[in-house]
Amino acid sequence: MASLRDIKSRINSTKKTSQITKAMQMVYSAKMNKAVLNVKAFAPYMTKIEEVTHSVAAGSAGASHPMLVARPVKKTGYIIITSERGLAGAYNSNVLRKLNQTIKERHQSKDEYAVIVIGRLGRDFLAKQDHNIVLDVIGLPDLPDFLDIKDVASKSVGMFADGTFDELNMFYSHYVSAIQQDVVENKILPLTDAGNTEVKLTSYEFEPSAEEILDVLLPQYAESLIYGALLDSKASEHSARMTAMKNSTDNAKEIINDLSLVYNRARQAAITQEITEIVGGAAALE
Repeated sequence: MASLRDIKSRINSTKKTSQITKAMQMVYSAKMNKAVLNVKAFAPYMTKIEEVTHSVAAGSAGASHPMLVARPVKKTGYIIITSERGLAGAYNSNVLRKLNQTIKERHQSKDEYAVIVIGRLGRDFLAKQDHNIVLDVIGLPDLPDFLDIKDVASKSVGMFADGTFDELNMFYSHYVSAIQQDVVENKILPLTDAGNTEVKLTSYEFEPSAEEILDVLLPQYAESLIYGALLDSKASEHSARMTAMKNSTDNAKEIINDLSLVYNRARQAAITQEITEIVGGAAALE
């Protein structure tokens, strides 16, 4: 059985750990709130560019663009968004598990898919599994802006345009609430639904031609989808970290309570033993 000193030392060390996890919980709570505000701030832009893209694609009779047309799928590109570090609960493992399941179900060999990884943990994990990683980006800040992701987004869209792969899908963790994050898969390219919509669209006059506008607009729209998913994923990440730190703090409190109970019982037993020895010694002197 551990001595009183050992039990007391464990209580003190657990209290210090709980103080750290409590502080980290507060930090990630603040970051989550900022990340959620970023998602909400980006939503009007995303809504407007989606409306314009659909209006131009649907209203330009005879206009076409490779990004609007589905072609035979010989190779699929997957973008996966993970974090730079751990301590985020099941945030990373859920996304990576979903990607692995999808690849196993849809593909027979590594030649049929390519992976674009955002985040150090995802890059390291998929590299160890020897997946076909064609592009990765690491070192993104906790609250990224578009310039941080522009290069990888542009290259990803370019790989579809030049035929490196015939469709581009994205896996990330969607922020639902502070206690819920859902792994989702979104198709980025081709934008087969851009010209087909039942929503009432705005009528535009095109200058120059609709084709030239789509050449500029469609890549920007696809890049915006990737950036919006990154913002959503970051809100999810900070939420998962906050929850993980809260659970750690709660577990530490339970351990402290259990150890305190053991300590008090051991201390009481030691006191009782000392009293018994004193009474026994006094009786022996009589």
